[in-house]
Amino acid sequence: MAGLLPVDEALARVLDGAAPLPDEEIDLADAAGRVLAADVVASRAQPPFPASAMDGYAVRAADVAAAPARLSVIGRSAAGRRFAGRVGPGEAVRIFTGAPVPDGADAILIQEDAGDLGDGAIEAREAVQAGRHIRRAGLDFAAGEALLAAGRLLDAAALSLAAAANRPRLRVVRRPLVAILATGDELVAPGAQPAPDQIVASNGLGVAALVREAGGAALDLGIVPDHEGRIRAAVRGALDAGADVIVTLGGASVGDRDLVGAALAAEGMMPGFWKIAMRPGKPLMFGRLGAARVLGLPGNPVSSLVCSHLFLKPLVAALAGLPFAPDLREAALGAPMKANDHRQDYVRAVAAMRDGRLVATPFATQDSSMLKTMAAANALIVRPPHAPDAPAGAACRVLMLR
Repeated sequence: MAGLLPVDEALARVLDGAAPLPDEEIDLADAAGRVLAADVVASRAQPPFPASAMDGYAVRAADVAAAPARLSVIGRSAAGRRFAGRVGPGEAVRIFTGAPVPDGADAILIQEDAGDLGDGAIEAREAVQAGRHIRRAGLDFAAGEALLAAGRLLDAAALSLAAAANRPRLRVVRRPLVAILATGDELVAPGAQPAPDQIVASNGLGVAALVREAGGAALDLGIVPDHEGRIRAAVRGALDAGADVIVTLGGASVGDRDLVGAALAAEGMMPGFWKIAMRPGKPLMFGRLGAARVLGLPGNPVSSLVCSHLFLKPLVAALAGLPFAPDLREAALGAPMKANDHRQDYVRAVAAMRDGRLVATPFATQDSSMLKTMAAANALIVRPPHAPDAPAGAACRVLMLR
């Protein structure tokens, strides 16, 4: 059909020029899942002192070069409470894992190799070499060492390393703000009592969850009735809030009450495209409104969620500086499928391993209003335009959802 944009070209237009947003400084405790905008450099060495790697006794290797050897215990060194004196000839200090090694000591006699002789004396039952069971200062990293490079995703290990380097605040890529605006006289919020001709709005919550999953922050602008002036005011509110992406839900088709396109045009949106060659999701709209990108998602719940997986998630990830790759896998059909038309189909299915092969079984009914099958599906079978009839067992590609 003329005028329908292929999915790949539509995605390329959505992502054109999408780059990590400017950086901000945040507390380390809030940085999980964010992307570094500047290198993390250690402010101190780790460990900052020679530390014991075992429980036992700090000794001079010269005193225990041969076993057995008798030593006098002159004190103790614990983590956070070092022994302040010096270990001399024939002496030892009781020590625990992580504690500073006292001056004069150059080895650790582990407690399993020591016997208590009473009266503050021990017997070294095994010879110990210099350096044994001692973590040298700076073993992990040195002061001034670059530990994490800009662009690194801050996962559990990276956060722990930044903390050990005593960096309580980090510069990270700003999280994209996605404003979500549902439209329609027929919608009420969850928990409200719908009138006889109304339904409960469901798309926004799912779209917001996908935004957060992709690394963004969601701003719920609520439900706006089918009134161009009210829609325009909500769009201005999104811009005033600093939205990087504005997502509209519904109102972008061809009906007399589909006013979103007109409202966005009146606010100055530069159109990118409207209508794409896919099912579900044909009425998808994209444009630019100042610095913000606008995605007009279809009102049908499944169409809205499928388009969010295909277009919104990669856009949010790109703005957040996060890597994104759709989980596309090769599979076999678990049931026959009819020939496709000019649109690329995304068919809800359950994919599971069977006899060592991934098998994707489509749901019999694919109506784009049916959320129950969307919630049950863990994959979308991707059917290219003009795909022929395919029997059960035929090869296919699936986009894994979870």
